[in-house]
Amino acid sequence: MVKEAKRMQKMMEEEVVVVEEGQIKVVVDGTQKIKSFVVSGIENAEVVQVLNKAIKKSQESAAKKMQESSGGLMGMMQGMMGGK
Repeated sequence: MVKEAKRMQKMMEEEVVVVEEGQIKVVVDGTQKIKSFVVSGIENAEVVQVLNKAIKKSQESAAKKMQESSGGLMGMMQGMMGGK
C-alpha cells in the first residue's frame, strides 16, 4: 500500500500544468506545488516559496476541517446504529 502511494505521489509530481496569460507564466505540478512563476520574463523564487507556503497552509487547514467534519459524522452514524 505504501509503495502504491509513493508511486502515485511520483506520478502527480511529474504531471505539469502551464498557464500563460499576458506576461505571466505559472507552472504547477500535480501536487499543487508551484514550480515556476514568471512575470515579464523574470522569475522570482521568493514569490514561488511564499505561494507554496500559503497553499500548503490552506491544504492543511482544509484537511483538518474535513477530518473534524468526518469524525463528527462518524460519531453521529455510530450513535444512530447503536454503537459507541
